[in-house]
Amino acid sequence: MVALLAVGGTWGYKQFTGWQHRRELAAQPAIPLTRAPSISISPASFSCDGRTYCSQMTSCAEAKWFINNCPGTKMDGNNDGIPCQEQWCN
Repeated sequence: MVALLAVGGTWGYKQFTGWQHRRELAAQPAIPLTRAPSISISPASFSCDGRTYCSQMTSCAEAKWFINNCPGTKMDGNNDGIPCQEQWCN
């Protein structure tokens, strides 16, 4: 019974902290995206084609477009709104 309560409490705590973090992110003002001058990629060239990981992206702009427009992406491990921090958006 104790183990069941511990598992349930852990799950509930993770759900609560995730909800709280999403609420904090939603309250923050939007930061305009900037693009490096040498990169000329238009968002129209992107499409939700099933890619979900950083290793499948070719730029930070593409990764950001995917997390904002496509469901099921797995590129923002710490849920801070910045995808692929170790590979593209550092």
